[in-house]
Amino acid sequence: MFQGASSLSLDAKGRLSVPTRHRDALSAAASQLTITKHPHGCLMIFPRSAWEQFRDRIASLPMQAQWWKRIFLGNAMDVEMDGTGRVLVSPELRAGAGITKDVVLLGMGAYFELWDAQVYAAQEAEAMKADMPDVFKDFSF
Repeated sequence: MFQGASSLSLDAKGRLSVPTRHRDALSAAASQLTITKHPHGCLMIFPRSAWEQFRDRIASLPMQAQWWKRIFLGNAMDVEMDGTGRVLVSPELRAGAGITKDVVLLGMGAYFELWDAQVYAAQEAEAMKADMPDVFKDFSF
């Protein structure tokens, strides 16, 4: 289970250094990851086993979801975490998510979201101004 936020910078080649606290869990998954687009404008980074479950759910959707299949499956790229915990984020995926250098990596349970830092800050500020969704109406903090 991945959780927490990390402010990071991609290197000149577009590599992301995975925070140490997540490396052991990812190494246990053989360091194989899959990165794809998220409809909210970020990237999703899955350990391979979690990706396979997600991929199977997406692939089984009916024909009216064909464009979403293309977004999730057609943009998926398999990557390996290197010995120093770095992952290459392809130029195509970076461009698709508007990611330049400064990023936020969010643990979202079974996967991570990777956001351009400025985009994330702006969208989080907007979300904080809005009313909470109805699903939180009976939620106790």
